[in-house]
Amino acid sequence: MKIIDLSKPIQYNADDPWFMKVKIKHKPHAKAKWLIRALGLPFRLFPQGFVGWADDTIKKMGVHSTTHIDAPWHYAPTCGGKPAKTIDQVPLEWCFGEGMVIDMKHKADFDPITVQDIQTFLKQENLHVRPGMIVLVKTGRDRFMGTKDFHKKGTGMSAEATEWLIDQGIKVMGIDSWGWDLPLPFLIEKAKETGNSELFWEAHLVGKDKEYCHIEQLTNLDALPLIGFKVAVFPLKIVGASAAPARVVAMMDE
Repeated sequence: MKIIDLSKPIQYNADDPWFMKVKIKHKPHAKAKWLIRALGLPFRLFPQGFVGWADDTIKKMGVHSTTHIDAPWHYAPTCGGKPAKTIDQVPLEWCFGEGMVIDMKHKADFDPITVQDIQTFLKQENLHVRPGMIVLVKTGRDRFMGTKDFHKKGTGMSAEATEWLIDQGIKVMGIDSWGWDLPLPFLIEKAKETGNSELFWEAHLVGKDKEYCHIEQLTNLDALPLIGFKVAVFPLKIVGASAAPARVVAMMDE
């Protein structure tokens, strides 16, 4: 079996905007020696050659800072009139399944992905979306990861395209750009410019009425075929959270 990593590294990056910076403190092996001594084990009883253990602390990392899966709770407190699921309540059955890549690399920055775009692609490639699949939208914008412009560039999903995928039985979908919608700074400026209050976050807000999860900040989708692989996207079990980092991988027979 071949396993392909679709997750970005979790590390400090100076060019990340403040709202997605990650800070990790790496503790050297030698520090643990003094902790063990303080717990009561004399140095003379340390195993021969033992230098302590390494340890690390995540000092700062938002649940949306890296490759992650959003729970329905992220979009709104309710979904279809019922309490929305937090990330620890998302069924694990949703998080593993047959994968499909929808290639939207041709879409220009700020041009939303439509139902017509998806249907045209599926027809050209003779593909069919089936319930339970995990659909990954490839935009190529993962090339901007680690740059100051990552959250400012790219295409994104329209509300109608998101709803269409949900109506095909898709519970989990993902994208390789910073967010699921068009870039946030663009949406803010466009909403102010047009006075359209329905423009902002339109794809996310589908989740107020129809239950689904999406993955953001995927990478390496170019390494995948369009179909013929499985996807695993198991989130950390953070109780009450709106999202969680996930090690997203694709698996296929060699």
